[in-house]
Amino acid sequence: MSVLPSRRRVLLGAAGAGVAAVVAPGAARAVASGAPAVMVTEQASKRILVLDPGRTVWDPAVDPSCVRWQFSPVGDPRYRDLVPDESWVYPAEAKVRVHRGRTYLLTTASFGFAAVVSYPSGRRYWGATLGPGDDLLNPHSIEILPDGNVAVACSTGALVRLYAASLGPHAQRFAEVALKGAHGLHWDARREVLWALGDDELVVYRVGGSRVRPALTRLSSVGLPVAKPGKSPGGHDLFPVAGHPGRLWVTTSASVFQYDIAGGVFVQDFAGAAEIVRPGVKAIGDDPRTGQALSTVPESGLGETWWTTRVGVHRPPGSYTLVNGGIYKARWWLPR
Repeated sequence: MSVLPSRRRVLLGAAGAGVAAVVAPGAARAVASGAPAVMVTEQASKRILVLDPGRTVWDPAVDPSCVRWQFSPVGDPRYRDLVPDESWVYPAEAKVRVHRGRTYLLTTASFGFAAVVSYPSGRRYWGATLGPGDDLLNPHSIEILPDGNVAVACSTGALVRLYAASLGPHAQRFAEVALKGAHGLHWDARREVLWALGDDELVVYRVGGSRVRPALTRLSSVGLPVAKPGKSPGGHDLFPVAGHPGRLWVTTSASVFQYDIAGGVFVQDFAGAAEIVRPGVKAIGDDPRTGQALSTVPESGLGETWWTTRVGVHRPPGSYTLVNGGIYKARWWLPR
């Protein structure tokens, strides 16, 4: 049986219909001077791209210099055992992290690929294939912990796994906990806990055990805001608020929030909320230096219903466009 029909059911259920951002005339020029590079999960060409923030239109086919760096495991012998021709389909997550002084790309793809990749060499720190073929787990987010182990959230598999990745590039030992619709992960260094976002709740896990035999224990959770009674909120993206430590960006199918950790409440009192808060946001994050936020929302008429060619910029409003793109998520390139 082909894996593609299964995958379409997975994403059509998880992604839903989005609302394309409306950009005012001239707003494409409103990207702040000195903005960070922009990283996108480019599903049409199955690549992670880090793009020049000084251009509002990216067209790699015409001008390859707009791409500052890219990653694809296809054809790379360092990832051969992960069978990227089959597992690297619909790259779904991309984060940049600094671990022990080195910069890494953290990435997943919906047909099973998950890896931590050294930047800029592309060397494999760790990688695994989760649920290939028709048994799709849909790894949707990933995070690296201070001890070098790696957590992966699988939306269709309804689970969070913590791999003993510190044991080496091919380590397969893991701890696992159930979480319906697991979509987002964030390591909270201040509180030394792992946050995870599911369909209906935001959960806090304590990491225990040992480096070689890790364990996850659920500490607490909070229900996500409900847009319609009886309907799942559909938690989607989870990311730290760079300009406001102690808060987390949380997107649902219907809206965008910040979660105030100390207060234990979801709020929409942040600057730019009038333009940022809307349905279908797949990724959100801010630049602490300029205050500008970056987000993606699906647009109609593309190859898949969850794709977009545009990356929205907020405060002030603007946008980037990737010619012939199929973007799912976008992040500021801010190693942290």
